[in-house]
Amino acid sequence: MHTTQLLIADEWVDASSGATAETINPATGETIGTFADGGAADVDAAVAAARAGFESDAWQSMTPDARGRLLWRIADLLERDAEEIAALETLDQGQPTFISSQINLPLAAQVFRYYAGWATKIEGKVSPVSIPGNLSYQRRVPLGVCGLITPWNFPFAIAAWKLAPALATGNAVVLKPAEQTPLSTVRLVEICREAGVPPGVVNLVTGGPDAGRALVAHPGVDKISFTGSTAVGQEIVRASADDLKRVSLELGGKAPSIICPDADLDAAVIGNLQGAVFNTGQACGAYTRFFVHRSVADEFTTKLAAAADSLAIGPGQDPTTVVGPLVSAEHLDRVASYVDSGRAEGAQLVTGGSRVDGELANGYFYRPTVFADVRDEMAIAREEIFGPVLAVMPYDDLDEAVARANGTEYGLAGVVWTKDLTTAHTLPPRLRAGTVFVNQLPLIDPGSPWGGFGMSGHGREMGEYSIDEFTETQTTFINLA
Repeated sequence: MHTTQLLIADEWVDASSGATAETINPATGETIGTFADGGAADVDAAVAAARAGFESDAWQSMTPDARGRLLWRIADLLERDAEEIAALETLDQGQPTFISSQINLPLAAQVFRYYAGWATKIEGKVSPVSIPGNLSYQRRVPLGVCGLITPWNFPFAIAAWKLAPALATGNAVVLKPAEQTPLSTVRLVEICREAGVPPGVVNLVTGGPDAGRALVAHPGVDKISFTGSTAVGQEIVRASADDLKRVSLELGGKAPSIICPDADLDAAVIGNLQGAVFNTGQACGAYTRFFVHRSVADEFTTKLAAAADSLAIGPGQDPTTVVGPLVSAEHLDRVASYVDSGRAEGAQLVTGGSRVDGELANGYFYRPTVFADVRDEMAIAREEIFGPVLAVMPYDDLDEAVARANGTEYGLAGVVWTKDLTTAHTLPPRLRAGTVFVNQLPLIDPGSPWGGFGMSGHGREMGEYSIDEFTETQTTFINLA
């Protein structure tokens, strides 16, 4: 059993109320740990500690080079403990080991090294002004105290790609992981302490929605970076209006996949299936709506269903597992309700559509599900399901496919499958999405921005763009006359 506490300044403490909550292994439904269930009083203490840490001489006097070396040290420690952390992530979240160990942990270390390099490269500029005898220059300054609120689908990786740029730019933070998956974030914070992050610069409050709301509303927080559902993102924007704190949001998605008539159909089947069931479909960039040219729609659907049926389902610790459990019983019920709505609205269920029974019955497993003849107005075509539910939607020409692909409130990601070089370059700009992939999986790299249009949020993570998200421009005028 894992038992964890809050980190306030340099002390591990229980929630001020003494409250705790349980975290569950989604593969078995069994309790695997308890964590401190923080509330508003704990957020107050964490924000005060973060402000003190931000203003401390240890942090303010640290040179950019030293900050960079600190982030590099965190990356080294992540690699040292990668096997342990990956196992913890799989236990708490359910993701297959190949995702936690071969994707998420390497990506987290890569992110810290990427922003370690940025620490010495955050530059301003001199502006030519027309005031005689005046010099005007700008620099990028840290925002102050940043609240980092992370989701349950990729808890460790997303915490890393928020924390690294926040520290590289000189901010202090309060981390608030999702209550379903707190364990790996606790381990990340422990590593930050071991690496030598000064007291108060990184604080941790575990807990439920009330802790998150308290963090968002706190007047001592200068910035909220949130990844999660669109509904919660809207709530955050409303709550932040009182003090106009900076907010960046990476929210939901309903990624379209356009399979052109010239596409390599077998590659498109495998690529779309992998892009759809990656982390059991619990990814905001997962491919969910498959616009397939009518001439190949039946063949595509048959091959997709057969490939989906062949995927190994099981606990993440099993090295043969491709599809792990959904994160919770509540989420399992949500995914099942969408499948029921697809049936009720007249979509053709080709395969899947049920929980997994037998030895896996106590876990939160759901079979990869393929629907054919899905219409645009159906809930399974419009709403984010966040599960392994795939909708095949035939089209007749590319203009139609683009219009239908863009017919959503979301705009996070999309994908195009084609052998034609012209199509590969001309079709992506027509899609209303923050990132468009061509003939590949939805991959993320620290050097390239990630974020969405519309109801998928605003702001960008990764790349140089994240430096902008955690700094403010300050201008200095000097009278030289």
